[in-house]
Amino acid sequence: MKVTGFDAIERKLDQMARFSEEIDGTLATVSFDAEDPESIEAALQEISDAIDEKTRSYERNDWIQDLAERLKEHARNQVLGKATAARTESKE
Repeated sequence: MKVTGFDAIERKLDQMARFSEEIDGTLATVSFDAEDPESIEAALQEISDAIDEKTRSYERNDWIQDLAERLKEHARNQVLGKATAARTESKE
């Protein structure tokens, strides 16, 4: 019995290691008006675009694409949480 597929896994792991180094640190710095939904949406788009730019050379690596989607969701939750907190503080 011949086991195959390890080359593909090794390639994905190598790419994941390079990608991890590339995204280590700040991916994007955004600012937004917590009272303005369009401003919040623009900040979210800016983050999404920054992540897409980092993953562009890894479009065929599904592991990296899945991670990118999780990064976008995490960033979205952070921005929306900060916007909510800012609105709450401004009302106090």
